[in-house]
Amino acid sequence: MAISLVISCQKKTDSADNPAGPYKLSYGDSILYMKPDGSGNIVYPTTQRPGTYEGFPDGIEIDENTGAINLSESETGLRYKITHTAPNGTKTETKVVLSGITFKDHFYYLSASDSIAFPIYNANESRVLPLSGSVFDEGNIANGGGCSVKTDNGKINLKETIRNGVFGFPPRNDAQQTFEIKYRINDGSGKSLNKLKVLLYWYNTINDVPQYVWDILNERTSQGVFLKGNGTEGLAKPRPPCVIIVNQ
Repeated sequence: MAISLVISCQKKTDSADNPAGPYKLSYGDSILYMKPDGSGNIVYPTTQRPGTYEGFPDGIEIDENTGAINLSESETGLRYKITHTAPNGTKTETKVVLSGITFKDHFYYLSASDSIAFPIYNANESRVLPLSGSVFDEGNIANGGGCSVKTDNGKINLKETIRNGVFGFPPRNDAQQTFEIKYRINDGSGKSLNKLKVLLYWYNTINDVPQYVWDILNERTSQGVFLKGNGTEGLAKPRPPCVIIVNQ
């Protein structure tokens, strides 16, 4: 007498309805690039789970239900922490960079010949910005307003900007100007149009810098995860970057 045993095995899945194992939150790559035709500018997690998604710091446009990141509506050039909170309270995190440039919050001392603001590429000061085929200040918006942005490398010449009179003649203490820089980088974005705003301040001496500016910088230093490295979660806003020019 023969006995036949039929064993049915059901393969585990990682679907929203039947999640299997710990959740590995990922967007397929650690750096996300915009696309020239706009397709692919909404980037979803490789696997979705029930719960809520949020991004830190402020500036990323993320759907709390699906985790989809809208690159076109986000502040690019920054690193963000994405957190998924499951219905049972379990939290899973990952970090992604939205490709682009930014400038470091920094005091520039003209008396020490510190007069060039260098763009930071993909949230890491050690990354080399691709220059061949790239263009900065498309449309001449920043340069037209007096902010001297080099169109071939994105550097801001602060002395030349001052000579252009953006802070008045002579420059006024606590004078501020915000400039928008449109740019295209010859990288994985395929020269997609990107942009950022930069806030420039002027002070005669370091002692003239008011407390509210120190408060902004201290908050970003203690709470930020904007460049490479870890930080403590908080409410700091990374944009616009603060370029603070001090005469002496």
